[in-house]
Amino acid sequence: MELKEKLISSFLAFENQVNVDSYVHDIRSEAIKVFEDKGFPNKKEEAWKYTSLNKVLKQDYSVFPKQENALEYKDVKKYFIHDIDTYKIVFIDGKYSSHLSQTTHDGIDVCLMSAALTKPKYRLVIENYFNKIADKDSLTSLNTAFSREGAFIHIPKSKVVEKPIQIIHFSTGTESALMLQPRNLIVVGENSHVQIIERHQSLTDNPILTNCVTEIHGSKRAIVDYYKIQNDNQTASLIDNTYINQMQESHVSVHTFSFGGKLVRNNLNYYQNGERIDSTLKGITIIGDKQHVDHNTLVHHIEPNCESHQDYKGIFGDSSTGVFNGKVVVEKEAQKTNAFQANNNLLIHDKATINTKPQLEIFADDVKCSHGCTIGQLDESAMFYLRSRGIPEKEAKALLMYAFANNVLESVKIPELKKRINKLIANKLNVNIGFDL
Repeated sequence: MELKEKLISSFLAFENQVNVDSYVHDIRSEAIKVFEDKGFPNKKEEAWKYTSLNKVLKQDYSVFPKQENALEYKDVKKYFIHDIDTYKIVFIDGKYSSHLSQTTHDGIDVCLMSAALTKPKYRLVIENYFNKIADKDSLTSLNTAFSREGAFIHIPKSKVVEKPIQIIHFSTGTESALMLQPRNLIVVGENSHVQIIERHQSLTDNPILTNCVTEIHGSKRAIVDYYKIQNDNQTASLIDNTYINQMQESHVSVHTFSFGGKLVRNNLNYYQNGERIDSTLKGITIIGDKQHVDHNTLVHHIEPNCESHQDYKGIFGDSSTGVFNGKVVVEKEAQKTNAFQANNNLLIHDKATINTKPQLEIFADDVKCSHGCTIGQLDESAMFYLRSRGIPEKEAKALLMYAFANNVLESVKIPELKKRINKLIANKLNVNIGFDL
C-alpha cells in the first residue's frame, strides 16, 4: 500500500483514538479531504521544482508507534542546551516524556498540544489561534488531520519568560520506519518576550520522516526569538512548516541551522498584520555527502512602515544539493516597507549543486527593497594570504568558511546556543581552527 492510501485509511482509526470537541474534529476532517485531493507534492509544482520526495516516500512508514521507548537523560544530554536552565518539552517517538521534560503553568503555559486540544480551559485559545494561519497545502493539511501532540506555549500579556524553552523530538528506532507529525502552537501576548529552541533528533539508522507544523502568533509589541537546530542522521528526513502572524510593532526572528539529515525542507511563512513590524529570517546550511536542504520562505508585507531581513548562507560539499526559494510580497498599502533579502553560497566540491531563486513582488511605489544571491568558491587571494602566514590549507579553508557564515551567528541572542552552533560548525568543517568555538 502506498503511503498516501495508508494515511487516508489510518485517519478513521486515529479519530476514534482521540477525544476532541466537534470544532477540532471538523478541522481534521476537512484537512484529510484536502490531502486526499492533493496528495504529496511533486516536482511539477513550481515550489517543489528542485526537491523530490519520491525516495523519501518509498519507505513503509508506521503511522503510529506500537511500543514506547524510555531514554535516560545521560544518554541524550548532549542534544540539549544543558549549560543553562530551560523549560523542556520532550517527545520520544511522538509521545511525551515527562521524565525528560520540565513544563510549567506558573503564569504562563508551557505544556502539551494534546492537553490544549482536549481541556475546556484552553478552548478559547484553540478556537482563536489553532489552524488560523496555516496554509491549506497538502503537507500542512496532512499534519492538521493527524494533529495530536506537540508543544503548546501560551504567554499572556506583559510576560518576559525567564528562561528559554526547548522543544526536542527524539526518534529511537522502535519501528523499522516511522512517520511523525508533531504540531506546535505558540501564542505570545502583548508586550511579552520568549526564546524557543527546537530540535528533531534521530537516535537510529532506521528511516524517519517528520512532517512538522508550527504556528506562531506574535501580538502587539511581542518579541519572539526562535532557533531551529537541524543536525540529524543521514536516514532522517524533515519537512518543517512554520507560519508566523505578527501584529503591530512585534519582532519575530527565526534562525535555522541546517547541518544534517537526508532531506530537509523548511517552509517559513511570515504575515505582517500591523505597522512597524520587524521580521528576521536567517540561516546557515553546511552539508555534504548526498544531503539535500531546501529553504522556501515568504514574507508578506500587508501594512506600511514595516521591515524584513533575510540572510541565508550555504556551504555545500560532495554531492549535496541546496535550494533557496525566497519570496517577498509588498502589497499596495504597504508603503515605506524596507525589505532585504540575500542568499550567498559556497560550492566546495565540483559535484555540489545550488538552486537559488530570490523573488520580489512589489505593488507599492514608496519602498526600499533589495534582493540578491551569490554562488562561488573560496577566495584564492585570501587563501594565499592565510597560507603565506603559515596557516595549513585545511585550517585556512575552515577560517574562510567560518568568516563567511559568522554574520548570521551575530544575531543569536542566547550565548550558550551560539557556542553550541559554533562547535557544530567546527565539527562540520572537520577542523580545529585554534580559537574558542
